[in-house]
Amino acid sequence: MQAVYQVKGAEGMAETITRSIRRILAPNPSPMTFTGTNTYLLGRTDIAVIDPGPDDPNHLVAILDAVGPGNKITKIIVTHSHIDHSPLAKALSQSCGAKIYAYGDSFAGRNPDMVALAELGNMGGGEGVDKGFEPDIYLTDGAKFEHEGAQVNAIWTPGHFGNHMAFAWDNVLFCGDHVMGWASSMVSPPDGDLEAFRRSCIRLLARPELLYLPGHGEPVSDGPARVRWLMEHRDAREAQIMAALTQQPDTAQGLAERIYTNVDSRLIPAATRNVLAHLIDLNTRQRVSAQGIIDLHTKYSAR
Repeated sequence: MQAVYQVKGAEGMAETITRSIRRILAPNPSPMTFTGTNTYLLGRTDIAVIDPGPDDPNHLVAILDAVGPGNKITKIIVTHSHIDHSPLAKALSQSCGAKIYAYGDSFAGRNPDMVALAELGNMGGGEGVDKGFEPDIYLTDGAKFEHEGAQVNAIWTPGHFGNHMAFAWDNVLFCGDHVMGWASSMVSPPDGDLEAFRRSCIRLLARPELLYLPGHGEPVSDGPARVRWLMEHRDAREAQIMAALTQQPDTAQGLAERIYTNVDSRLIPAATRNVLAHLIDLNTRQRVSAQGIIDLHTKYSAR
């Protein structure tokens, strides 16, 4: 394993993570993006860019400046098409000529049940989706391609988003928003799917990489331990929801307000989406009953 440097990002600066990986922090901090989106540069001469980030001209200049003389961007890789990860891919591609690699467009990879719920029209969701995103090269689950003498392995990891992929390269896993060190991942139906999130966690636990580089926040030195924590966190949240519903039926928002008592009030809408993901999963497993059509306003009760 290469030496790892724990870095605290400064916007627009290319920081060294390992000998062959650098990071540029995008200028988009927020309660949902933490300090901003991490854009990664892989390689020394032929550069692969993972998650170009938001459509920001200053960030585009920072990426191009970091490439350096005599080097070139040969690949643009997108973990998923939320607006803090993918929109700059098009402008970057036009600037350097590199192709855009991803699982698919913003509606690819959705569970048919989520598609059906979305078609009802009362689910909400779609927060921050880059609806016009489309890659040049569609990657299948398990696709492999070479970059600077090492193989990039694309792993489809739906859960946070249907078209989400993680990428393994040089003993490092670029895990996008599926695994982050600063917070648990948001799962917002119909773009997010809790059952798929758990399944993707199990897949990652079977992999050998220890160092995870997330879409937001600092490197995670023991990625598998963090994945196990995420699964335990979801189990604990499920237990809280079931305990609350045992006391009285409630809506997703009502449950979020009762359970998320120590979070910034600006995050309650996101917490509500996470609770809805749990309720859909619990309803599928016949542990709760929906008192009407599944949506944010329906009350749910424990079975």
